Amino acid sequence: MDLADLDEATRRKMLAEQAARFSVAFSRWADVSCSGGLTYQQVRLLDKLRRHGPAIMREIGGELGISPRNMTATVDALEQARLVERRPHPSDRRATLVDLTADGVATAGGLLDPRLDAIAEVFASFSAEEQRQLYTALTRLIDAMRASRQDC
Repeated sequence: MDLADLDEATRRKMLAEQAARFSVAFSRWADVSCSGGLTYQQVRLLDKLRRHGPAIMREIGGELGISPRNMTATVDALEQARLVERRPHPSDRRATLVDLTADGVATAGGLLDPRLDAIAEVFASFSAEEQRQLYTALTRLIDAMRASRQDC
């Protein structure tokens, strides 16, 4: 569809609708691509802990764009799978640290890179310039959403 022929308001609504469809489709597709019983959010969390070590739950949730409720559910599932553990923060009673368990370290060491590589492969059909443009557009979209923070 050529958006150039549409008025500004209709164009914006169509972009919002397409972005929402993409978000849902990508999340579902990434979860299936991860397989092995881990969701894409869980893989991202394990990867973040692998690369940066223990983290405060609310801070890592914010960095990954996971709501507090979903962060709790994500950590619950990973804790049940014995891949992460919660522990009190040594100096902040209100904070909870999340860290990899021994099983989590083993999982992160051997399984995450192939899973993340499989997800990233979807962008192989894009030229380097198209990848750059998509990255720039998505970054601008995220920045615009953060700046607006409007309740619907």
